[in-house]
Amino acid sequence: MIKTEQEYKRCMMQVAQQEQLLAEQRAELEKMGLTKEQIERGLAPARFFGERLRREIHEYESYKSGQFDMRCTLDNIGRQLIAFRIYKGISQAELAKRLGVSPPQVSRDERNEYGGASMEKIKQVLKALEMEVWIVPSELEQVSG
Repeated sequence: MIKTEQEYKRCMMQVAQQEQLLAEQRAELEKMGLTKEQIERGLAPARFFGERLRREIHEYESYKSGQFDMRCTLDNIGRQLIAFRIYKGISQAELAKRLGVSPPQVSRDERNEYGGASMEKIKQVLKALEMEVWIVPSELEQVSG
């Protein structure tokens, strides 16, 4: 998951570089006389990596434009908090300032997607972001409930 504008820009560059590399590799494989099927099979791992990056870029762009569900489960609240921060255009450093913690603490929390965070901490982050969320039961809770 892309969490900062810097990561986003880096991923955009990686996609461009990867597309260029794929084109070069395709041309090289064609020169070797491989069949289209062999070429596609040979390029599949690199294409898979590129697709993963594109999905992450799309996800980040969606968050920036506010395209996310306001409902979440306790299982995905961390991703939702990160999406809210991105949507609000608030850096990790700014969020840290609002929370009265160090920027590395926010970075760690986001790297772990707020895993193990207390409800109090989640409430503090939501308040700092000036966001509200509806917590719904997870699929597992609905089945066992």
